[in-house]
Amino acid sequence: MSAMAIMRCTFRLQRKCVHLPVVRQRALSGAEAVNALRPFYFAVHPDFFGQYPREREVNENSLKRLNGYLENLQKSGSRVVQPMKLTFYVRDTTDCRDVQPDLLTSGFRSVSFTLHTNDMLSTVMNILRSCSLPVEHMKKLNSSTQTKSSPEAGLPFYRPIKWDKSYYAFTGFRDPEQELQQARSVEPTLSLWLRNNEPKATKKHAASLPRRNELNRLKKELCDNFNLDDIRWQRRWGVSHKCGQLQSLSRLSQQNPEALINLQGHTIVFADQSGMNAAGHVTLGTMDVHHQWTKLFEQLPSYRSLQQQTEWLKEQISFLLGGIQVGPVQDITEHYSTLSTFHKRLMSQRLCLHPRSLQGLTVLLEKDHSNPRLHEMGHFIIPANCDPLKLQIFLQNNAAEARQRTLHKNQLQSEEAAVVKQCVESLSLRSLCKEPSVSPMQMVLCCRRLLEQRSPLMQGLHICVSHFYSVMQDGDLCVPWDWKT
Repeated sequence: MSAMAIMRCTFRLQRKCVHLPVVRQRALSGAEAVNALRPFYFAVHPDFFGQYPREREVNENSLKRLNGYLENLQKSGSRVVQPMKLTFYVRDTTDCRDVQPDLLTSGFRSVSFTLHTNDMLSTVMNILRSCSLPVEHMKKLNSSTQTKSSPEAGLPFYRPIKWDKSYYAFTGFRDPEQELQQARSVEPTLSLWLRNNEPKATKKHAASLPRRNELNRLKKELCDNFNLDDIRWQRRWGVSHKCGQLQSLSRLSQQNPEALINLQGHTIVFADQSGMNAAGHVTLGTMDVHHQWTKLFEQLPSYRSLQQQTEWLKEQISFLLGGIQVGPVQDITEHYSTLSTFHKRLMSQRLCLHPRSLQGLTVLLEKDHSNPRLHEMGHFIIPANCDPLKLQIFLQNNAAEARQRTLHKNQLQSEEAAVVKQCVESLSLRSLCKEPSVSPMQMVLCCRRLLEQRSPLMQGLHICVSHFYSVMQDGDLCVPWDWKT
């Protein structure tokens, strides 16, 4: 058959619907998808990354974007979704005895993958396989989704043919696979994105000025009236959200001023839950009501006593471990419990460490049953129930490497502070910050490139270095640290 005859046959087939007898599958429901992704959620949930703010922030942002992708798949009539690249830090959830040596230094690994499928089942399988998580439970779920008893099961339905590349070259039609690859790689340059979004950011910033002024006024008023050291926020909430939180605290101070007396000398941090963190800052849960805040204020004297006991335990542990410093965790109650368990463990078997052999190093304690490990930033991560003799050997063997990593981290942080200051001054920025998920090295590289480009469109803007482009509600601009030129 000639080439032209083949092409004529091809065009006739394209004009007609090609019917093939295949088995229909019902769509995987949202509830089934959530159930199937349980191993994934257990491995990446931000609650398990409390001591690692950078990794926690990455997983929080990626989970939000993933949930949006899954919601779009469930919408009726949704046939095509835009490819989405996601990055997660995946915990090792296997038994400690089976942990690979390369995972012991961090306890988790970074995984990046691109979602591009249009059905829930394929998307779930893609997520699990990309994270090297088990998929055996999906086989049963996959077979149950096939509707063999449906009267339509044996009926033919349209299935598109996957044509050879030469077909698209000859006909001029668009190749869907090529379009998918282009969609994955397409990302605007920084200058183009700024040109398209700078007017919108400027307009939003101008509209937010009254709210920003109100925020500063409320913060100063509360600090002055109740002798507060500072008021901070755990997350990068918008100005309106922050104003609402301060207005709520201000109303409580007017209705019950005696309740805030115990706050004198403290720093307030608006966070996910109320309490006191290991640094002694009072945390106010943004979802809590005035009654819960008032109850916390009444308990502050007992929290201060607990903080004093915590400091004593840290000093004792530091003495037993050669002068090493014990880093804090978020909640002081949990911190005290972990310190107490670890101190009793150390006292059961005294170690032979020089009093200043580990001075200048830091250790973070955790409750789970894991192996001691050295973080890439130079601090040790030790389980509270770790065997003292094994701990001594581990600390002595890794002390030199810990000092080297700590020195590198300190140098990076100093370089980061200097280059951020230079960027603000040279580019005439209103402010320049970063998401916790952006490392000091990434921030340094980003700032150096910003100084090289010197875009005039950035003058007078609030810039936040992140992993994606976005114009925030108050006019702040988020730009990825690895933006393209």
